[in-house]
Amino acid sequence: MLLSAVGVAQASRPHRSDWPQWRGPLATGVAPHADPPVTWSESKNVRFKAALEGSGHGSPIVVGGLVLVTAAVPFGPQLPAVPDDAPGAHDNAPLTRRQEFIATAFDRADGKVRWRTSLRKLLPHAGAHVSATLASASPVGDGEHLFAFFGSAGLFCLDHAGKVVWQIDLGDMRVKHGHGEGSSPVLHGDTVALVWDHEGQSFVAAFDKRTGKQRWRTDRDEPTSWATPIVVVHDGVPQLVVSGTKRLRGYHLGTGKVLWECGGLSNNIVASPVAGGGMVFAGSSYVRRAMLGIHLDGAKGDITKTDRVAWRLQRRTPYVPSPLLHGGSLWFLNHYQNILTRVDAKSGKETRGPFRLDGLFDIYASPVAAAGRMYFTDREGTTVVMTTDEFPRHLASNKLDDRFSASAALAGRAMYLRGEKFLYCLEAPLDKVDRKR
Repeated sequence: MLLSAVGVAQASRPHRSDWPQWRGPLATGVAPHADPPVTWSESKNVRFKAALEGSGHGSPIVVGGLVLVTAAVPFGPQLPAVPDDAPGAHDNAPLTRRQEFIATAFDRADGKVRWRTSLRKLLPHAGAHVSATLASASPVGDGEHLFAFFGSAGLFCLDHAGKVVWQIDLGDMRVKHGHGEGSSPVLHGDTVALVWDHEGQSFVAAFDKRTGKQRWRTDRDEPTSWATPIVVVHDGVPQLVVSGTKRLRGYHLGTGKVLWECGGLSNNIVASPVAGGGMVFAGSSYVRRAMLGIHLDGAKGDITKTDRVAWRLQRRTPYVPSPLLHGGSLWFLNHYQNILTRVDAKSGKETRGPFRLDGLFDIYASPVAAAGRMYFTDREGTTVVMTTDEFPRHLASNKLDDRFSASAALAGRAMYLRGEKFLYCLEAPLDKVDRKR
């Protein structure tokens, strides 16, 4: 592990109108203080549309006056393709150019580039699936620190002026089928944590956010996964909850010790867990379908066959998009399709539905919610807006001239959508507030 560091100042907390991480301020997909628009188009309710460099599926984050996105930018001459030698490799894009890994901060108000920082230039050791990118992890930030993670290309800490504070090279990840990397880091207090699940020795690790010094590293008996972990504070103890093929686990954030574990998910974990009300919810859908509702009270050791597992489901569970936890309801999409299921979070019971989201097709972006509305964006640029009622009502279908795999960020009165070509800020003018609710 290579490490370089300089001191950084004490961080402040993100503002309540920020979207500081993957899945938002609560890591549930919900922005409790946001009120984004209901309708938009290329000519309506677009506050700005900023051109993007390179490619990336990491979601934007909104911290203070900045919107941060990361990307991999090809440069230099064409080179012989990097051999696609991963066992079972298929449907991967050829890697034929060196890549510059960058972080770009846009002004939250007008979309102008505040700074662009080049973090690393190299020819990656492996490529990614044709529907993925080399920069699919989302950044995370607080009042003074911003963290960009590119898997095999490194973890970087920047200040809000774009200066690199420290960086870590964790080596090369050997991903199943060579399909690329995608798990995002998480930040809690003064700890940055990440999961490194691949076809070698997998592990979960935590670092001091100010210096990059490794606090602990715990090996995992897990194959490749792409899910981002979450931090759950239960009975005053922060724990890192990580979905995996063999086990869903909770780790003590301070020590890396496994607190509890539960079997029952499937292969190829992509969807991130969510948590609320003293429970954790995790789902998967590859080859077979599975979703678990876990009680954290009394969860200790292997809880697979105990009453700490409140419920299990084996139908219409998510593969790529993560579930949405809103109030007492858990919402999730079937695989990455337009069939929406709602269950009671405590019992796992489905009282109505499922619901078809007409006009949507392949959906990689995870659903988000604010102000009693849910937003579902597909890869072709359409976003369907629904109410969060037990029987959700359709409010609008909105189309943009771009393709979207990254999940939206909701902050203040705006929605930020990262497309393949543009970063959109969608917001209704104050004197023309969108009344279609």
